[in-house]
Amino acid sequence: MTQTPARILVVLGTRPEAIKLAPVINALRDTPGELTVAVCVTGQHREMLAPILELFKIVPEYQLGLMTPNQKLARLTSAILDEITPVLEEFSPDWVIVQGDTTTALGACLASFYQHVRVAHVEAGLRTNDKRRPFPEEANRRIVDSLSDLHFAPTERARRSLLAEGTDPATVHVTGNTVIDALCQVSARAYDIGSGPLAGVPFDRRIVLVTAHRRESFGQGMIAICRALARLVDEVPDVQVVYPVHLNPNVRDPVRDRLGGDPRISLLPPLDYESLVHLMRRATLILTDSGGIQEEAPTLGKPVLVLRHVTERPEAIEAGCARLVGTDPSRIVTEARRLLEDQGAYDRMARVVNPFGDGRASERIAAVLRSGTATARSSARDTSWRPAIESALTPN
Repeated sequence: MTQTPARILVVLGTRPEAIKLAPVINALRDTPGELTVAVCVTGQHREMLAPILELFKIVPEYQLGLMTPNQKLARLTSAILDEITPVLEEFSPDWVIVQGDTTTALGACLASFYQHVRVAHVEAGLRTNDKRRPFPEEANRRIVDSLSDLHFAPTERARRSLLAEGTDPATVHVTGNTVIDALCQVSARAYDIGSGPLAGVPFDRRIVLVTAHRRESFGQGMIAICRALARLVDEVPDVQVVYPVHLNPNVRDPVRDRLGGDPRISLLPPLDYESLVHLMRRATLILTDSGGIQEEAPTLGKPVLVLRHVTERPEAIEAGCARLVGTDPSRIVTEARRLLEDQGAYDRMARVVNPFGDGRASERIAAVLRSGTATARSSARDTSWRPAIESALTPN
């Protein structure tokens, strides 16, 4: 008797989810007949999501469009629960795949649990051990992990965190992080930096790339980051700060009010992922509160200053390719100047092997889901990729 292919529903709603799940979706679809795969987009990041799906040639089967301006977390969560439930009833998946720590991941996981559908969590096991930092992401990922039936941990540390919380070891697979898969695929493509959204960036100067948009920094945190950037360009004459500014008015308004008009600071609209990758490649230094960029930058050989007080990606701190600086202006400027003015300090951070993966995480995830039982453990403890990253990139 021919076995019916497993039915898998991948749910995503934000740009980071799309970047990290696109390689997984394509890896699952590369084995026709073995799996039936559908994609559901909640639209949590409506404007920023479509270019990612187009870049990776993904056409969703379900489009929900749930985001409204300044939507509260409770309303968004309840909307996801209400709207995903009919999708689950119609598609009748064997597995729902969610990624990370977003409200979309939380809502889709909870809806699946209510419908008795198994959940596979990509990027499981990340922890700061402070439920309010980052907010609400730390709580989201803990809840998702507790309800999931498969846990794809990006690192050995993440696996240990899950086991310490009582997770069944047979459900945990160390895969590396899928964002490295996306980075390697996109950076290998030809890109004309002289046209498009990066055309006006003065690449004859050293580029300090900044991304900051976390909810925990809204208000005084964003103002402090702006003060630091203004000081940095005043004190280091040959750098250009390039800041793609998030559309959220809690980010956009204070940044434009305090930094707009400075010729040494380029405030850009949100960049498509391909442009951001190539901007990262050409940057000297990166200041960010983004989890994905903390993971990507080491593959590109770029030191990172993390504009947060805690990080769920301590592997980067321990490896020496990232440093926590928070939002204190003096600390940010001091650490940035050290790296910009001390070549030895810079090289020590730039030459660290990426602890987050080798670009093959999606293959490992697809192999587990194709295994039928989804409890195969051939990759569960295989971290042999860590010391010898098979990157498609040469750091520049």
